[in-house]
Amino acid sequence: MILPEGLLDYFELTDVAQKPAGLNIYLEEKNLPPAGYEKSQLESKGFLPETAIQDFPIRGHKVSLCIKRRRWEAKQSGEIITRDRNLVRKGAQMTTEFGIF
Repeated sequence: MILPEGLLDYFELTDVAQKPAGLNIYLEEKNLPPAGYEKSQLESKGFLPETAIQDFPIRGHKVSLCIKRRRWEAKQSGEIITRDRNLVRKGAQMTTEFGIF
């Protein structure tokens, strides 16, 4: 109920930390290849650099979702594949739901 709807379908909660600037919630993308790719065709190659996205405040504290998106390599072509999630409101560093609010 605290995180954006559907986020935990594709991301795993790894840590929560209270920082002077607010609450940081750390998430890593699950190793679920994007639609259209068979698991046998892709190999996980770690994560893209972490991105901090501002979300709704909780009890007066700023909240940042610190997200690490996964990347895969297509074994046959060597192409790097990432899942394009609509997590960020266009033109802002905040979740889509928070940006609309």
